Amino acid sequence: MRQPRDGAVTGFTKYDKILVSLFVLTLPLINPWVRGDGVGYYAFARSLLIEHRLDFTQDWLRANASFRMGRVDAEGRIRPEERTATGKLDNHFSIGPAILWAPLLIVAHGGVLLYDRAGGKIPSDGYSAPYRTAMAVETALYGFLALLIGFRMARAYVPEHWAFLATLGIWLGSSLPVYMTLNPSWSHAPSAFTVALFFWYWLRTRGSRTWPQWALLGILFGLAMDVYYLNVVLLALPLLESLGVGAAGAKISREGDFKALLGKNAVFAASALIAFAPTLVAKKIIYGSFFNFGYRESWAWNSPALLRVCFSADHGLFSWTPIVLLAVAGMVFLYKYDRQLAICSGAVFVGYLYLVASKRFSKSANSIRLSFRARASPCIPAGCL
Repeated sequence: MRQPRDGAVTGFTKYDKILVSLFVLTLPLINPWVRGDGVGYYAFARSLLIEHRLDFTQDWLRANASFRMGRVDAEGRIRPEERTATGKLDNHFSIGPAILWAPLLIVAHGGVLLYDRAGGKIPSDGYSAPYRTAMAVETALYGFLALLIGFRMARAYVPEHWAFLATLGIWLGSSLPVYMTLNPSWSHAPSAFTVALFFWYWLRTRGSRTWPQWALLGILFGLAMDVYYLNVVLLALPLLESLGVGAAGAKISREGDFKALLGKNAVFAASALIAFAPTLVAKKIIYGSFFNFGYRESWAWNSPALLRVCFSADHGLFSWTPIVLLAVAGMVFLYKYDRQLAICSGAVFVGYLYLVASKRFSKSANSIRLSFRARASPCIPAGCL
């Protein structure tokens, strides 16, 4: 197993500066609105910040027409079937994006309250411009950080200019920028960030991870799950590493080593559960069960629609985002540089693909394919070379 190439670039270079400059130039393009699936994600942040409870009534009533359809009747009343057994509104969306939006939203709320006390007239309801702008800026930042992390991982294996071009390719040739700027209230860019952060930290600590680092890795995994449930496939990284897949001489030679490895994996699992607790608590409040996530879709484990998800004319992964095909092919070449990284990366990609292809929806599967393309992209710059 080869480690990153000798003389790999470190520090803040001219390519980092170019990427940061490009990101700053794109900030005026952000579209601070909340609509579609974003209503469900943003509702967690707004209800907890403004009302200090999980009451989504105002979010449903003030949502865009397509989201209200089927949820609100012609008289402007929420349909009774929208209520769960606990009396809460059926919000199956994840709470993770709200967790990541919290820092700037809290600042925005404090600023609005101070401004209003000084005689201003900005509504402190979570819907006014300062709140939506704070959310949109954070979303764009998280998407950019995903790209930057991917760039820094890639340049450890290839010349920096190739890593830079690959990062630009993913930035401009995938659907990620749509969710960084045009639809910032959706979970795609926050999910890309949590996946990239977990992947980077796993790679950085691989092979010499201490007990506290195992705990932090578990927290990052739980956070990624909070944002997007299918990020569970990231579990393949520490699992395959612990099994010694692709690593020469990784066999456990002593009983004490084996017990230590089991203990570290237990620490990882416990930390992940703690980080995933916000999701479990929210689902308990909304649905009355920690493990009822509100989804009613069935799964076709024995007949996944792999070809349709990859190559269909209506938003297929590779047919609509061909640069991802190059990225996946790049994992084959990565194998000669870092066998374990190539195997683990491939396993994660196949895991995402299988889960998405196995999911059955009553509606068109376009949205899930779009979701997959955006969330898969930021992890692939290293393979895109």
